[in-house]
Amino acid sequence: MYKIKTLNKISTVGLNLFPRDSYRVASEIPNPDAIIVRSYNMHEMEFPENLLAIARAGAGVNNIPIDKCSQLGIAVFNTPGANANSVKELVIAGLLLSSRKIVQGINWAKTLIGKGDEVPKLIEKGKSQFAGPEIKGKHLGVIGLGAIGVMVANDARALGMKVTGYDPFISVESAWHLSSDIARAKGPEEIFSNSDYITLHVPLADSTRNMINREAFKRMKKGTRLLNFARGGLVNEEDLEQAINDETIACYVTDFVTERLLKMENVIAIPHLGASTPEAEDNCAVMAVNQIKDYLEKGIIRNSVNFPTCEMDFNGKKRLLIINRNVPAMVGQITSVLADAGVNISDMINKSRGDLAYNIIDIDNDIDEKDIDKIRSIDGIIRVRVI
Repeated sequence: MYKIKTLNKISTVGLNLFPRDSYRVASEIPNPDAIIVRSYNMHEMEFPENLLAIARAGAGVNNIPIDKCSQLGIAVFNTPGANANSVKELVIAGLLLSSRKIVQGINWAKTLIGKGDEVPKLIEKGKSQFAGPEIKGKHLGVIGLGAIGVMVANDARALGMKVTGYDPFISVESAWHLSSDIARAKGPEEIFSNSDYITLHVPLADSTRNMINREAFKRMKKGTRLLNFARGGLVNEEDLEQAINDETIACYVTDFVTERLLKMENVIAIPHLGASTPEAEDNCAVMAVNQIKDYLEKGIIRNSVNFPTCEMDFNGKKRLLIINRNVPAMVGQITSVLADAGVNISDMINKSRGDLAYNIIDIDNDIDEKDIDKIRSIDGIIRVRVI
């Protein structure tokens, strides 16, 4: 019986995929084999020795101590693309909100409460202050062409915008889905200097933190509209405020709110609603559950943020799953133990990612616990599991 702990409210559409005869799922459960989480902060948590995996029902994993998990041999999964359409729709709304002063107009109209029959006349008299340009024919620069960035680029093009994308690490999958009408930028500087609108779709890392800063703003046109539905730390708020004051940025729309942003003019701060649709929550939960099931039952790894992608059809009586530090001669030491024990390998695969390596080894006969312990005793072995 596998034990699954939930740290947030997780969609039952996903949780119901766990077979009741072999899984127990609860928010209060001791020593779980896996955890499913959304935004719960796990950095101060103590993990039980038997914890094998954590699945984030969403894309961001800043709330999970990745390095600690890697050291303990805990696979961390996320669900890239599961909420992509939900976020994309909000980005498209953000494009319109940044242009047409819709929010400002609605807020102004509410100030007319109490004016009675004068309201229609006052509306007609005051509406001109909220005029704004159409997006059709304008130039949109998309930085980051993952699942969301590609969908934004394609839909913006369908709305009549000229679209240029930049992503030096675009995947083959994303490239297949990107419209041939999307122009390719050689660098972010080209996006900065040529775009009327810029939208960010990159992860937050040391290399991207504050990537939109004073130098980037210097390259932008006067009146640029900037959208950030990726991560708040991508934009330097002090430099942003200066860019708004000197009219380089006509409007900044973001899904990541800080008090400083709430005090700024020409900022539309949305309270992190990108994935707040029932469809996105269902999709993320379904993907997270399926990844947990594949890992627990078959040792298959897909969409892990700390382990390599690794999958193989089951070709033996038993399956050994071994996590080790990515150092030379590990495979040889492991297979030597199996050979000495008279264990025949029917198939195997070894993959590495950074400092970690992962092995799936299918064997044709049973293996004694003492031989498993010999593998565990090899210097550099982190975790051994048999299914």
